[in-house]
Amino acid sequence: MNIQKPILELFQTKQPNRQKVPWWMMRQAGRYLPEYRELRKEAGSFLDLVYNPQMACEVTMQPIRRYGMDAAILFSDILVIPHALGQNVSFVAGEGPKLSSFDFSKLGFKTFDQTLSPIYETVSNVRSALSHEGFNHTAHFGFAGAPWTVACYMIEGGGSKTFEKTKIMAYGRPQEFNDLMDLLIESTTTYLLGQIKAGAEVVQLFDSWAGLLDEDAFRKFVIHPTKKIVKTLKEQYPDIPVIGFPRGAGNLYLPYVQETGIDGVGIDPSVPTKWAARLLQPLCVVQGNLDPVRLLCGGDDLALAAEKIINDLKDGAFIFNLGHGVIKETDPKNIDFLKSLLYP
Repeated sequence: MNIQKPILELFQTKQPNRQKVPWWMMRQAGRYLPEYRELRKEAGSFLDLVYNPQMACEVTMQPIRRYGMDAAILFSDILVIPHALGQNVSFVAGEGPKLSSFDFSKLGFKTFDQTLSPIYETVSNVRSALSHEGFNHTAHFGFAGAPWTVACYMIEGGGSKTFEKTKIMAYGRPQEFNDLMDLLIESTTTYLLGQIKAGAEVVQLFDSWAGLLDEDAFRKFVIHPTKKIVKTLKEQYPDIPVIGFPRGAGNLYLPYVQETGIDGVGIDPSVPTKWAARLLQPLCVVQGNLDPVRLLCGGDDLALAAEKIINDLKDGAFIFNLGHGVIKETDPKNIDFLKSLLYP
């Protein structure tokens, strides 16, 4: 492990680097950047961009060249897993993802490796680009959607406020839902192992809809799958850090950290930072948790919010990040301002 990379050093030592707060931002590569929008026009569909190793590498590198974050997060999407398993996936402008009707009998690994091989190539390309362009301090992050969240999209056929269809299957047809979760645990693990083999130095599991569940369901559908994935990853790559992000988990963040085996946890804006410092930081690296709307607004409010997060979490292992992804209308100048707050 290259301890000259601030984020990797945190995972190795669990001690804060008080000279520099490591930082990156969820969705840091994407729609708020004019250079991304220009490239997006050339690519065709969103998935055409995701599966183009040269273009996806370029998108991954764009914010690194602008801002010099301490992590380059792979440009991809959590829905490549259902796509690779055989479910049709498309992205409709202004509407988000659309997935074909859920049919478990049509899912499998027949085209899995073939579909995802361009993403592994992107990972390898980014690793080379970071080295060749002089960003030797920058860690390379891979990621995947966690099984519960991916299942939500697969069953609903897209986004939802409540994901009632998914809950109905989970609670009313448990064997069918458990079979799907087993498939997603296996496929997600395989996907992340492929990213690590291609050069990812840290991987993150995004469980964006974890907060929809009560405690019993959270343990069954969030903690248990994450624990199984982490166990297998660690058996093969014990030194690769794994970050979990169970957005909206509330007090259940604590058992999530205690029971899954993760090395770091992303916290959403609702989590009190002093609570996280007291209960989570002694156990793992904490990442977060600026409200993306504060970044969108900028100015004094952004400065005060960032200062509080840093002050509350600076005495433990901490990566500055957002509590969710960059909003597409965010002015890139606000990120320059945020960087000036982190490195005055």
